[in-house]
Amino acid sequence: MFNRHHSKADSTGVPAATRLRRAALACLSALTLAGCVQPWQQYQQGADESTIVARLGPPREIYDLPNGGKRLMWPTQPMGETTTAADIDAAGKIVNVRQVLQPNEFYRAEIGKWTKSDVLVNFGRPVETSYFPLMKREVWTYRYQEDNVWYMMYNFYFDAQGIVRLTQKTPDPLHDPDRRNLF
Repeated sequence: MFNRHHSKADSTGVPAATRLRRAALACLSALTLAGCVQPWQQYQQGADESTIVARLGPPREIYDLPNGGKRLMWPTQPMGETTTAADIDAAGKIVNVRQVLQPNEFYRAEIGKWTKSDVLVNFGRPVETSYFPLMKREVWTYRYQEDNVWYMMYNFYFDAQGIVRLTQKTPDPLHDPDRRNLF
C-alpha cells in the first residue's frame, strides 16, 4: 500500500521532499541576496566612467571637484532615500562610487566650516528648502533611510553667509502614519 506521507530518504535519513525544499530555499536565498547588490557596489576603482553611465544612465547632477575630477550623481529624491555618487578623476576613471545619503556621510559635514556649496557637492540638491525667520536660518533637507530601517530627514541649517551652523535629523513624515495626514 502507498503511504503518501512517506518519501524516500537519503543515506543521512533526510526525506527527498525535505532535501528538495532545502535546495529550493537555498536557491531563493541566493537570488534574494543577488538582488540586494546596490548600484554603488557594482563598480571597480579605475574603471572607465562610461561603465557607470551605461548602467545608470546620464547623471542628474554633475559637480566639479577640486582635483580636476567631477562627481556624478543619480538621486532618487524627492520620494526616494538614496543618491548614488561616483567620483571620476581628470582622466575619466572611477575613483569611488557610494551612496551618500547616509549617516556616516552626513556626519562628515563640519559645523562652522562647510558652505552650501560643500553640502551641494557632497549630497546633491535637497529634497526641500525652507527658511526660519526667527532663527534667521535657511534649511536644506534630505530624505534618507537610517540603518536600512528608519525613514528619516537630515537637515542642514545655514546662516546668512551660507555656512552650516546646525544639523538635525528627524523622522520622515512621509512614512509616519500618525503624521501623514498633517501634510
